[in-house]
Amino acid sequence: MKMSPIQIAKRVLKIEAKAIQGIVPRVGRSFEEAVEIILKSSGRAVITGMGKPGLIGRKIAATLASTGTPSLFLHPAEAIHGDLGMVTKQDVVIAISNSGETEEIVKLLSTIKKLGTKLIAMTGNLKSTLARNADVILDIEIHREACPLGLAPTASTTVALAVGDALAMALQQKRGFKEEDFALYHPGGSLGKKLLKVKDIMRTGKSHPTVYEGTPLREALLAITAARAGSCTIVDRKGRLKGIFTDGDLRRHLEGDEGAILGKTVEAVATLNPYCIHKEKLAAEALNLLREKKIDELPVVDDRKKAVGLLDVQDLLKAGFV
Repeated sequence: MKMSPIQIAKRVLKIEAKAIQGIVPRVGRSFEEAVEIILKSSGRAVITGMGKPGLIGRKIAATLASTGTPSLFLHPAEAIHGDLGMVTKQDVVIAISNSGETEEIVKLLSTIKKLGTKLIAMTGNLKSTLARNADVILDIEIHREACPLGLAPTASTTVALAVGDALAMALQQKRGFKEEDFALYHPGGSLGKKLLKVKDIMRTGKSHPTVYEGTPLREALLAITAARAGSCTIVDRKGRLKGIFTDGDLRRHLEGDEGAILGKTVEAVATLNPYCIHKEKLAAEALNLLREKKIDELPVVDDRKKAVGLLDVQDLLKAGFV
């Protein structure tokens, strides 16, 4: 009897979910050993697999790399024709083969052994050639594929992907991988932007003009010009934030005091006790503050209220927030 597309979808999802559930009781000491081998390695995790397992291997390599474990994907067919030179003794090879007898994978084994490289096998056949030559075996055996013909890798590749994700997450926790580390590896993505901190994009050094209280306005203007900025931060002798002087402040005072303004000190025409933000705050929080207060610049401070930088709306624009 033919099934409807909905019936087929439900059948496939149930089979693949059951396959993953079937792996859970078999996760044990060998999984811990795999994690320890990768952690102790001074090289990379090199993932290899042929066909559909190879596509899964690419995804596992990408997940490992983005969560703190240096990794790459090595195509086994290319490897046996020279690319195996990318593998060193310091690396760890993770080979994916459901049967454990994939020809291209098996041909790699003797060279991997000669190099002295550790080998982790992800296989559904614990008596296979791949399993016999591995230092650690991760069991990904399934009872049946979701393909009605039992031919297309479906449940087997789903299980391999899930075990790869589990490996990456265990390594991430062991390495103490934090949100800021994640942002570092995702500078161009929306996930990375959400985790980007003020200190990562604020202006510092020569790009952050800073003057002391009592500085003549003329000198403050020269400092702003030299930095090609739109404002300068005012600090006391201990470097603590006291105010900010912007081009908006200048325009407001020029309206009625055009002649005498250059003879004043900078704080006389500045915004004192301005809104500011801590350097460890998320850049997204800074954007919200700028929008809420309808301002363009924010002095950045540390725990002691010392001025350590300046955040301009243009900096957020360059970082892709606006």
